[in-house]
Amino acid sequence: MRGDAVLRVIRAYDDRVVRAYCWGRFWILRQRFLDAIGRHLPAEGPVLDVGCGFGLFSLYYAQVLPGLSLRGLDINPRRIEMARCAAARLGLSNVTYELGDAMAYHADGEYAGAYMLDIVHHIPEDAVRPLVEQLFKALAMGGRLIIKDVDTRPAYKRWFTHALDRLMDPTTPVRYWSADELEALLAEVGFRVGRQRLPDYLPYPHVLYVCERQD
Repeated sequence: MRGDAVLRVIRAYDDRVVRAYCWGRFWILRQRFLDAIGRHLPAEGPVLDVGCGFGLFSLYYAQVLPGLSLRGLDINPRRIEMARCAAARLGLSNVTYELGDAMAYHADGEYAGAYMLDIVHHIPEDAVRPLVEQLFKALAMGGRLIIKDVDTRPAYKRWFTHALDRLMDPTTPVRYWSADELEALLAEVGFRVGRQRLPDYLPYPHVLYVCERQD
């Protein structure tokens, strides 16, 4: 069951602080959001996880979508090492992790899909477009880039999100994009963009962008 996959991911880490972080991330992006994102991922083929952190989402999708070959990139060596150890503990052979800076990423293969989950607002504003352009180049025709991020409206939801961002990662700067602004950028790069809100009982302004590469 998919809920069991979440629990297996959390239990794959020994560090109690990391486990608490995982509980928090899966609390924010819980099962119905994971399902909504997963529906837009390919059933099989290579998929890139940009800013994978400790690897919890790629470890989850590696279990529930075994036809995928997931590659996680993150700038933090400790997080990459912990992701590798968790993958080994789970016995997953369809997920790998490498050191890589999202802001320095250059298309290095052809992917059936890619995703960034709550990453865009942690990237400096002038680095977002170059990254999106490189991801566009890295996708096969018809491939999809899935972005889950937050809107700037309503303001009280943005401030709630900002408070939790500061709590979970106080050293990382944030720059929130309005949904219209980010959708326009994605379309300018060449994607056909579908946008949907993900309503939540928590005051998060979740937005999901499904971006398809076309001719």
